Amino acid sequence: MRAVLPCLLLALAGSAGAEPIGEVDTVFKWIGPDHKIVVDAYDDPGVRGVTCYVSRAKTGGIKGGLGLAEDKAEASIACRQTGPISFPKPLKQQDEMFSERISLVFKRLRVVRMVDAPRNTLVYLTYSDRVIEGSPQNSVTAVPVDRTTTIPLAR
Repeated sequence: MRAVLPCLLLALAGSAGAEPIGEVDTVFKWIGPDHKIVVDAYDDPGVRGVTCYVSRAKTGGIKGGLGLAEDKAEASIACRQTGPISFPKPLKQQDEMFSERISLVFKRLRVVRMVDAPRNTLVYLTYSDRVIEGSPQNSVTAVPVDRTTTIPLAR
């Protein structure tokens, strides 16, 4: 039981950096929270002025209320310029922007930033993975950067 409690607390805690935007109920549950779709905003930690909005299913019911349910591996992403774009330091060609646990132990929702240097564009991909088997379901979005601002790449 002692080993389960820290895992349970981690599962119940929100992900760092996520700002809840809203949610809609999709299935009414008599006991526990309803199934829903949640929308969270994530500011890109490596690019000032870009925010990603991720929508995903959140399982309700008793298991969902206790943080024991496994959420579906489906998500959608839209990233937008929300201010002047600047780069505190050079970016890797491909880097995980953030990840969030969507089951107690085995599944994570991930967002990866890729740099399309010839088009001066930031590409964001969301998908989920599992220790044993990931999901091919994914969503992609892109944020073009003004040609006068070159995206600095780490060497």
